[in-house]
Amino acid sequence: MTPVELSRTVLRAVRRAVDDGELSVTVPERAVVTAPGAGGCGDYATNIALQLARPAGQPPLRVAEILRPYLLDTAAVSDVVVTRPGFLNISLRGAAPVALVEEILRRGRRYGHAEGPDHQPLLPLHAPHEVRAVVVMDATARILRSQGAVVRTSCEARPEPEWTDILGVRVDGVGSPGSPAYWVRPVPAPADPLPLGPDAARWALLYPAAHDRPRITDEHLVQREGNPLFRVRYAHARTRALSRKAADLGFSAEAGPTSGAGLSQRNAADLGFSAEPGPTPGAGLSQVPSQAPSDTTRLLHALADHPRILAAAAEDRAPDRLARHLVTVADAVLALVPTVLPIGEEKPSAAHRARLALAEAAGAVLAGGLSLLGIDAPDHL
Repeated sequence: MTPVELSRTVLRAVRRAVDDGELSVTVPERAVVTAPGAGGCGDYATNIALQLARPAGQPPLRVAEILRPYLLDTAAVSDVVVTRPGFLNISLRGAAPVALVEEILRRGRRYGHAEGPDHQPLLPLHAPHEVRAVVVMDATARILRSQGAVVRTSCEARPEPEWTDILGVRVDGVGSPGSPAYWVRPVPAPADPLPLGPDAARWALLYPAAHDRPRITDEHLVQREGNPLFRVRYAHARTRALSRKAADLGFSAEAGPTSGAGLSQRNAADLGFSAEPGPTPGAGLSQVPSQAPSDTTRLLHALADHPRILAAAAEDRAPDRLARHLVTVADAVLALVPTVLPIGEEKPSAAHRARLALAEAAGAVLAGGLSLLGIDAPDHL
């Protein structure tokens, strides 16, 4: 079950509770499903009970308890735990991460995009004649279109040729928008970003929130982990390199459980623990410590959260939310990288293929997200 399918499952649980007379509410159009927060558990969590508490005239915990049995009566759900103030923490059966990875690999860079136009009225975006405003408007329009919106962009005056030729902005019209429009007015850039080049310039303008002053400095060009743009692009390049190396070794990605045999001694050393004799013949490593599964879980949650982030970035007209999310995905996949390939004489296992599939899924999300920001995702870096 993917996060989108789980969201529909939550809504079906609400609908069934309403039909049975347990709740008296209007079934909402969507249910938000995210990674569990502090104090949560399971694979995903939803705040639907908090959302329905006021219209239902009942405390959030009571609403959550009403919905819990309806969720448990779903084949893909193994457990539901209610935590304060009314979150439903949902555990899925083992195929859930596999379905998520398969969906991402199937949709590629378009994972998280709407299937088609949402049939909403034309949305006009308008920006003053200022480089950051025009770049933010361009990225916002890309994200909105990914969610099915029909968007028209305009600027008070004709954009400078360099903004179009170097930064790749697209503006549909010039002058007054002619109708009520959403004005894109971030804090202006304090300096000309063009010397940074197209990718670093766009990142410098898009990564800060609209109300924050962007930093137009050479720090965006530094090829080190302290540079978020470098980490995102480097993480994508590493996923592509893993695929090439796996092909050289004669195996390919296949979604499946990422744990099990096949974690080599060098992989283990990279993760900070050592091999010890185990009770099972041929099992050369002790149980993987907690940080290894949490790396995989963190990456899965970040990937599962990608559609929600895109929807929120579109709704709030905030491309910075997508930029920060890509950094989260990049950091999570870089923690996975040392475990993907077999080392030395080790044979590729099902776990290696599954970890490669997970890495390739992360690479697709990074490439798709960078594309929406108008930034290149190189295969080599």
